[in-house]
Amino acid sequence: MAPAAPRLVLGLLVLSLCCDACKKVIFLVPSTLEAGTLVGRVNLNECLQSAELISSSDGNFKVLEDGSVYTTSAVSLSDEERTFTIVLKDIQEHVEKKIQVNLVTDEKKTQAQKTRQARDTVLKRTKRRWGPIPSVMMENSLGPFPLQIQQVQSDTAQNYTIYYSASGPGIDQDPKGLFYIERETGNIFATRAVDREQYPSFQIICFASTPDGYSPEVPLVHTIRIEDDNDNAPYFTQEVFEFCVPENSKPGVIVGTVTAEDRDEPLTLHTLLRYRIVSQNPPIIPAFSLHGETGVISVLSPQLDRELVSTYTLLIEVRDMGGQPFGLCTTGTAIIKIEDTNDNAPTFKQIQYETQVEENRVNVEILRVSVVDLDELGAPGSTAVYEIIRGNDDRSFEITTDRNTNEGILCVVKGLDYEGAKQRILVIAVNNEAPYMLAPHSQQVVQSTSTVIVNVLDVDEGPVFKPCFFRMDASECDEVGTSIGKYLAEDPETGNSEGICYKIAPGQCNWINIDEKSGEVRTIRALDRDLGEMKRGQCNITVLAIDRNGKTGTGTLQVVIQPCNRNFPRILKTDYIMCRDRKPICLTAEDGDISSYSMPFVYRVTDRNLASSWKITRHNEKSVYLSPRGDIPFGIYTIPVTVSDKSGKQGVTQITVNYCNCVIPSECERMSYASSSVTLGVWAILAMILGSLLLLLILITICGCCGSGVMRRHVTDDCANHNLIISNTEAPGEEVMDHNIIPLQNTADQVGCGIKTGDQQTFEMVKGRGHTLESVRGGGHQTLGSVKEGGGGQPVMDTCRYSYSEWHNFTHPRLGEESIRGHTLIKN
Repeated sequence: MAPAAPRLVLGLLVLSLCCDACKKVIFLVPSTLEAGTLVGRVNLNECLQSAELISSSDGNFKVLEDGSVYTTSAVSLSDEERTFTIVLKDIQEHVEKKIQVNLVTDEKKTQAQKTRQARDTVLKRTKRRWGPIPSVMMENSLGPFPLQIQQVQSDTAQNYTIYYSASGPGIDQDPKGLFYIERETGNIFATRAVDREQYPSFQIICFASTPDGYSPEVPLVHTIRIEDDNDNAPYFTQEVFEFCVPENSKPGVIVGTVTAEDRDEPLTLHTLLRYRIVSQNPPIIPAFSLHGETGVISVLSPQLDRELVSTYTLLIEVRDMGGQPFGLCTTGTAIIKIEDTNDNAPTFKQIQYETQVEENRVNVEILRVSVVDLDELGAPGSTAVYEIIRGNDDRSFEITTDRNTNEGILCVVKGLDYEGAKQRILVIAVNNEAPYMLAPHSQQVVQSTSTVIVNVLDVDEGPVFKPCFFRMDASECDEVGTSIGKYLAEDPETGNSEGICYKIAPGQCNWINIDEKSGEVRTIRALDRDLGEMKRGQCNITVLAIDRNGKTGTGTLQVVIQPCNRNFPRILKTDYIMCRDRKPICLTAEDGDISSYSMPFVYRVTDRNLASSWKITRHNEKSVYLSPRGDIPFGIYTIPVTVSDKSGKQGVTQITVNYCNCVIPSECERMSYASSSVTLGVWAILAMILGSLLLLLILITICGCCGSGVMRRHVTDDCANHNLIISNTEAPGEEVMDHNIIPLQNTADQVGCGIKTGDQQTFEMVKGRGHTLESVRGGGHQTLGSVKEGGGGQPVMDTCRYSYSEWHNFTHPRLGEESIRGHTLIKN
């Protein structure tokens, strides 16, 4: 190849700093470089042998795999130095290294370049052979060696002495020495045969240079392709192929696929494979077919019967060259297992069995039955499933399958009664776990059954409670010793309860007892659901029944304590204070019974007279409000209130209401306390009054004694109601004959009494033994307080605060009036 403009041979100087090519490389070059000019060569292997990517940081330069550095465009070194970086990367190992390249201008190289350019301008290119077509070498070639495979030649050889060289795989890289190039002619030779499967092609780099090192040509990348030879027979990907297919499968069902490979060149006759079945074992009617191109095995025979043949072995051949006889071939093995399906129904070996068992035996094996099934042993199609289809209405029997022997195990799970039935006849049927599949060559079958006769043997057995679990209810209101029922057992042999004794196992329900002979259950303690073990509300008792022979039977008695209405509702708070605002009082009752016997409560005022003055208003199921119906006097009221529960049980509570002239209840309490304090003052006042009266009586007596006789005076009718008789006797004297004067009662504890006769009042002072004014407030007589009310009106609440002036104003005017009007003074 001759360039359009001749190029000067560049000198190459490679300097390595610190003997480390990865650090820095210096090239001495002319000041001007044309496109495609070889700058120099860098030893990349010394920096990174496993470099997969090679790149330059400067787009004006490119780096080949052998380390050659070329310009991609014209470069002018105006600054006399230029620097760029070669980047090497190993993608798999994630390694990256850099080589710094410095281009330094050399004046001598610049002058030589100009001289060569002047000479090359007179040359003309006649032909170009620097880029031949890729070379081809036959795989496993027999030689003779060295074998020429190609020639490369540069057109610049007409003007220069050209020497040829090459590098790359097969030359100076593994496999080394496989190829070489003649230095003067450019002929490329092979030194030995090549295996294409190992080295399918080679890419070498060819160089053309003058003796002084100038390269007039760009290095040539030349490819040597190894042409394939059918030297590899195909091979199966598995030593043995194993497949499964259900028996009785229809023709065309795919069984599986066999695969083979060939190391020769793909998409050629050398790798065009064909399959065929060489033989079948057992050698009966062919059961399978094999697709020649895909290797798919499918069912051919419509009668695959596992019971006849369980496994097929196929010898399969694969051949290249499209199956031609001259192609290379290999054989392999395919094993096809026929899977079992339930196409054979199980049948009993015997149509009738007979066995025996003692009565009352439980969970005991009494018989084993076996079946015949042609399906694969252990598979769902042969595993037997037994069932009792007749004669087991009471569920006394159970049949299961022994997984090891496939036998049916018949057991008694509930005790049999000889007296009830001496013989039991069972009908047993058998199936498989897997559903039955009708094969093409088989007929519909009928379920196999077998009859089992079970003879029950008589055994002397203990008493039996009927029922074995019995419940009795006891009421919480029952008295001690109350009978709550009987729990009896029977002798299975005789069918009666004679001679059977009953006991309760110790440590159970200490509030229940059972009569040893009669089996009657009684309470031995008062029942209370709030005490001890009775809090649970029930007790399970194991009762023992013992016959004459000492045989024992047990039964469970459950005694449940039913609640009853034991308590009547009570109002806990009974004393209340009501002020003048007459705010209703809330009454709340409590009942110790359960809710079914307690709320809602019904309240009622028992006393009819008080019911007309007081009313009850419902608040909720538990409480009511008590309030007066109208205006009532202040005072203390005792109100009987009846409270009834849901079942009608009732109780009476006395409610005391202090209706007080107050604003808040605490004021009424202080008034009561003050009243009790003032009472002491009244006693003192009365003592003083009595002393004064005594002195007055003494004076009157002395005056009477000084008189000439008994004074008699006539009392007019208009003064009849104002008579006052003073006497030191317990009763009026005989001289008191006036019908207007009513005799007073003689009471030892009274000091004075007020007697009302019609509309008139009479007051008598009587000698007493230390009595006070307070002692005359009772007994139905009117006292000073009643006189203060005036007339015969209602009593008025008084705090008993009487002064001496009040007593003096009440008594002394009347004494004076009597003396003026000529009352008779009787002196004893």
